[in-house]
Amino acid sequence: MKSQSTPNAKDILLQPALNTMSSNVGVNDHDRWHGEDDVIGIFGSGGCGKEVLPLALDPSSYVEPLKERRGRTVCFVAKDSAHAISANTPQLTEEAFFALHGERHFIIAIADSRIRERIAEKCNAFGVLPLSLQAPNATVHMNVEVGAGTIICGYSTIGPDTRIGRFCQANVYTYIAHDCVIGDFVTFGPRACCNGNVHIHDHAYIGAGALLRQGSNQRPLTIGEGAVIGMGAVVTRDVPPFTTVVGNPARPLRVGT
Repeated sequence: MKSQSTPNAKDILLQPALNTMSSNVGVNDHDRWHGEDDVIGIFGSGGCGKEVLPLALDPSSYVEPLKERRGRTVCFVAKDSAHAISANTPQLTEEAFFALHGERHFIIAIADSRIRERIAEKCNAFGVLPLSLQAPNATVHMNVEVGAGTIICGYSTIGPDTRIGRFCQANVYTYIAHDCVIGDFVTFGPRACCNGNVHIHDHAYIGAGALLRQGSNQRPLTIGEGAVIGMGAVVTRDVPPFTTVVGNPARPLRVGT
């Protein structure tokens, strides 16, 4: 029968090398995994996880300040050992990560918003804290609210008086202008351009290079829940929930649930 005790470092590490930001070079592996270090787990076994890794390793990207501890260790978290990601970064199974003692934080680097939602709920149930990331070279204007677990990647711009929900992803060079309201679990592809006074509902996906026209205070442009805006689409009118639009001007491709 499998032991219920917390596994030690040798049991849980699936990669031998460690990425750490500890100022104490000599700190041993036991300290890293048993409460002496903050442990930051990146959920995501694909290219998105690799691209988010540099932000996770850079404390200046953290939106929520972490406690002053001896160090911080960043690892990838996967369901099982089959999802190898990087030889230079430790990888833990979900079971091992959730069994760790001490302060644990999680980052979700997965484009599928429904999967992000399930992982966020699971981490919350295990008492793991979300970590929001904002690239140092991103521009965020005054009076902007950003929800927990959201990632704002390099060279992105967020305009004033804009509200962004939980666990959103703004890929590189995303532009979100003034007076926008972005729901939870919304995804922006690289170079997506969202002009001012646009309301985007939960789980919408804005493809790479898509352009959303300017709305107004009286009538904002609205992108419905679960809508998908295709790559390079030019959106000039509201998009209903669970509808995929493509082209210039954007037209419905299909409607789903």
